[in-house]
Amino acid sequence: MTAQALTEASTSKFVRIQDGELDLNIHYNDCGDGAETVVMLHGSGPGASGWANFNRNIEPLVAAGYRVILMDCPGWSKSDSIVCTGSRSDLNARVLKGLVDALDLDRVHILGNSMGGHSAVAFALANPERVGKLVLMGGGTGGMSPFVPMPSEGIKLLQGLYREPTIENLKKMMNIFVYDTSDLTEELFQARLDNMLNRRDHLENFVKSLDANPKQFPDFSPRLGEIKAKTLVIWGRNDRFVPMDTGLRLIAGIANSELHVFNGCGHWAQWEHADKFNRMVLDFLTH
Repeated sequence: MTAQALTEASTSKFVRIQDGELDLNIHYNDCGDGAETVVMLHGSGPGASGWANFNRNIEPLVAAGYRVILMDCPGWSKSDSIVCTGSRSDLNARVLKGLVDALDLDRVHILGNSMGGHSAVAFALANPERVGKLVLMGGGTGGMSPFVPMPSEGIKLLQGLYREPTIENLKKMMNIFVYDTSDLTEELFQARLDNMLNRRDHLENFVKSLDANPKQFPDFSPRLGEIKAKTLVIWGRNDRFVPMDTGLRLIAGIANSELHVFNGCGHWAQWEHADKFNRMVLDFLTH
């Protein structure tokens, strides 16, 4: 696939996934055709999607010879909506298992951002033989921080935005989502707001899910030692959503792991420091 063809529309696909009694239509983007596959899992922000989260990271991986899959988790973007009363991390992991089975992929590398990091860890714990390498950014395990009041400032704003999806609340959240707000254009705000309001069922069901189970992302800390995959943990020093000590718990628990911290960086490392992030991930995957 040429770089010119790498658009959201040209790579857009759907697959039906069975999960117990659930029959879910799941959207994903399929880019490139390399022998090795990288799956990218997005975060939980309202209006999020695989493409929106990772649009600065896809082309370098495809150009380097990787197939890149961006899965929209149930409850986001074009995937079916759902009320999740249990572990969202494990639900996403089961849906990802269905997707890689449907695509006949034996093994995948996984990049997980925030909720996507939680889901990547859940997948690795349930399917260790299906994981190549892991990259976890701003997420991967739940639990309390001994240093930052929980829920964090950012999570409070995120949950408030789900309940009152206005441009004012979106700007409040996004202005602490990143460290340098100069790239946050009115066009970006409007596109994100449009994505949110186009799927009010996603917004309403996320709130219903929180009401049914406030702890959507369980603490995997006691099980991190089970993960044998080589893991790169990436964090923003100025993350106001998921505190940096969470990243320290990840590398304390996952034996074959390393940590990189970006200074002057919030919760969106792959977007805020895209060029260096892309070089770092490519080096990690190829060595």
